[in-house]
Amino acid sequence: MRAMTFDRFGGPVTVRDVPDPVAPPGGVVVRVHASGLCLSDWHAWAGHDDDITTLPHVPGHELAGVVAAAGPGVTRWRAGDRVTSPFVCGCGRCAWCRSGQAQVCPEQTQPGFTHAGSFAELVVLHAADTNLVALPDDVDDATAASLGCRFATAYRAVAGRARVRAGEQVVVVGAGGVGLSAVMVAAALGAHVVAVDRHEGALAAARRAGAAETVLAADGLDVPAAVQGLTGGCHVSVDAVGSERTCADAIASLRRRGRHVQVGLLPPVDGHPRVPMSRVIGWELDVLGSHGMSAADYPEMLALVADGTLRPQDLVERVVGLEEGALLLPGLATAPRSGMTVVDPRR
Repeated sequence: MRAMTFDRFGGPVTVRDVPDPVAPPGGVVVRVHASGLCLSDWHAWAGHDDDITTLPHVPGHELAGVVAAAGPGVTRWRAGDRVTSPFVCGCGRCAWCRSGQAQVCPEQTQPGFTHAGSFAELVVLHAADTNLVALPDDVDDATAASLGCRFATAYRAVAGRARVRAGEQVVVVGAGGVGLSAVMVAAALGAHVVAVDRHEGALAAARRAGAAETVLAADGLDVPAAVQGLTGGCHVSVDAVGSERTCADAIASLRRRGRHVQVGLLPPVDGHPRVPMSRVIGWELDVLGSHGMSAADYPEMLALVADGTLRPQDLVERVVGLEEGALLLPGLATAPRSGMTVVDPRR
């Protein structure tokens, strides 16, 4: 099969032929129809997950496709089923998985990180009976792929972890895929949303997704002061970027007793990133981590997609083939983002 690969962290990304995978016990092989190009894929390429990622490697973790083969022990799925999956796949056996919290499974697997991912014609997914999600006919492949990491992660962060309520003030720092999804979800829940980004194109996309206010994070701007001026302090903040600065800005944009959700990955630089804990303690802020969403929680989100309350398809900006995706991946961290790019390995 054809797959996007790299042989060293930070090195060239190429498309080449690799052996077809075989369905493992309890798992499936999915023929990939779409796979989202996400900043988390850049983190894998940069080596920020080198404790779980082995080389050479095939990235890609947001996917939609059709089951090509099911391994022994799979009872719920068969060849031809149209499916997606969370990027965090639980083992299906532990107490966390049995209680519907597979996103924190101690034995989790993640395509594109712990094993070869979905920037390929075929990908393996483990513990299929726990992790696969059937796709409705009216959800197209590109939209379905966008759900697997960024949209599902944002949905759980906003609706599940922060429990945003109608009338609350919410600031989302970063208007890439996760951020735009968080804006859309929070607005659909009735919140007044402020989006922050360094690029006007991303802010325009955030306004289309439902942001009531936007802040252009130009050099030298005091972002928390700008957000506080617009809102008087937010009930909820979301860092959808993942840097020491954006985390601190998001926390400092909160009102007393506010809730912060950290979604963007925080790669350590000179140790662990600093968080303004004096503000957290003095203002009694809640700091919440959010790590994807389990397959058990998908029906609620898919129902809102089906009835048009949520429109993740509006966030898909373009669809490219493997070769163009390989060119785009190394530059994701610095490229302006105003929507989601999806890779179709069949192109």
